[in-house]
Amino acid sequence: MNEQFRTCPDTGLKFFASAEALIKANAVVAVVFLLVGGIWGLFVGLTRWPAVHLLPPDWFYLALTAHGLNVLIFWIIFFEIAILYFCSSVLLGSRLAAPKFAWAGFGLMLVGAVLNNYIVLTGEASVMMTSYAPMEAHPLFYLSLILFAVGALIGCFVFFGTLVVARAERTYEGSVSLVTFGAITAAIIAVFTIVSGAIILIPTLLWSLGFIGEIDALAYRLIWWGFGHSSQQINVSAHIAVWYAIAAIVFGAKPMSEKVSRMAFLMYILFLQIASAHHLLADPGVSSEFKMFNTSYAMYLAVMASMVHGLTVPGSIEAAQRAKGLNNGLFEWLRRAPWGNPVFSGMFISLVGFGFLGGISGVVMGVEQINILMHNTLYVPGHFHATVVIGTTLAFMSLTYWLVPILFRREIILKPLAAWQPYLFGFGMAGVALFLMGAGTLGVPRRHWDITFSMTGGVTHEFPAAANTLLALNGLSVLLAVVGGALFCLIIVGSLLWGKRLGEQQSPEPRIAEVPPDEAYRGIGVGVITVPGTLTLTMVFFISFAVYYFINWKYLAETWGIS
Repeated sequence: MNEQFRTCPDTGLKFFASAEALIKANAVVAVVFLLVGGIWGLFVGLTRWPAVHLLPPDWFYLALTAHGLNVLIFWIIFFEIAILYFCSSVLLGSRLAAPKFAWAGFGLMLVGAVLNNYIVLTGEASVMMTSYAPMEAHPLFYLSLILFAVGALIGCFVFFGTLVVARAERTYEGSVSLVTFGAITAAIIAVFTIVSGAIILIPTLLWSLGFIGEIDALAYRLIWWGFGHSSQQINVSAHIAVWYAIAAIVFGAKPMSEKVSRMAFLMYILFLQIASAHHLLADPGVSSEFKMFNTSYAMYLAVMASMVHGLTVPGSIEAAQRAKGLNNGLFEWLRRAPWGNPVFSGMFISLVGFGFLGGISGVVMGVEQINILMHNTLYVPGHFHATVVIGTTLAFMSLTYWLVPILFRREIILKPLAAWQPYLFGFGMAGVALFLMGAGTLGVPRRHWDITFSMTGGVTHEFPAAANTLLALNGLSVLLAVVGGALFCLIIVGSLLWGKRLGEQQSPEPRIAEVPPDEAYRGIGVGVITVPGTLTLTMVFFISFAVYYFINWKYLAETWGIS
């Protein structure tokens, strides 16, 4: 089959017509759902701010449901399907397998996402993203998620098919690139995730239609988190693949050890879904043996994989910078990085925020005993705003700044604002994560509309005064993050509509950095240490982790007073 393609004049990448159209469609729709979800998130943040308390309870739970589904599911998975097609067809120089099926998958995803937003907006599905039974939503709520999941599953199969086509037609030599390998990891986890969702959502749909008498609440939670938490592991694999890609794009960086990085991705497939158990540690229906195994031996293998990536990505950047002559002291390579380039700044803020805020809090929250302090408090959304929003969303934003000129052949508009956008969004979301985790540490519940417990028939509880302050600071952080998110949508959509057309002429600005020659790497670093700056940052991470870990054990000890 001969399919028309174009060669990017700036990168040399081959864009086949069907793959290019599908990447564009998925990416554009993803940004639309990010905008929708961000608006609902603003309403949620302003309602949690006690002095503002914007929405009444029915609208708050509606907004919370719409926010979670649009930003945690629809925005991210649409963008991830675009990444899968890019990493298979474009990076391997292959035509896309079964483009008609790919369009059918896209159509199912779009219908499911729009239908879900409609039924939530009618007020008949304010069950939040977790939709725990026995809370019951309208049957169309469950049907919409099933349609979306089937469409995403088709996208994954098209991705795997494209890998087969590329191998059969010998469009590349040797092994697939590390970035494509990361995408393969994400797709494998996606299949497991979607199957888990089908196993529980199809019976729940039948229950909502009256064909099944009841859904066991404990069984629902156990199986649902195989979908709910593992969907975030797709994100982790995908955004780490984006980190490696941006390190190569901006710096010409090579992985410190491809074998080690590939092994770390493989460990995600084997162990990452096990982290789902940290949502079940307070459930009486799950055995202590299951909880202890999942929160100790098994989970730490997934944590080790993330630590490998957290070392090798900045390490590869440092090595490339030093090979280019920025070899003085510990941090010249970092000080003189292109901090005004949103492709780099967004990626690096994503890496640091994911590691220090999301990684440390996730491991601490995943300890069975400490989980008692944080279960169903605002600590949980604080944690996943650090992982999914700072980590995944910001990484995808940073890649988009590079993709618009390459894929859409449009120049980015409002470049001074684009340079500031990752900082506004990243630091705003860092505030959201920190202040929600702080409020959660004080025991503020994650699912309650009002921490003063008004409208509860006289039931009252007074939280420490600091809780009000933390939620006010969270509200201010939400405003800052919303400004950053709105700027991103404005800049990207504006660039697609009004950005200067680049045509097929090569840009005077290099879109991919040159790879330093092997001999340039000889003798870099300080003494015998090749990447001393990265190792120093790693030690800061470990010290921060250890201190915070033992602080939480102290909090736990104070709840169990012994006289």
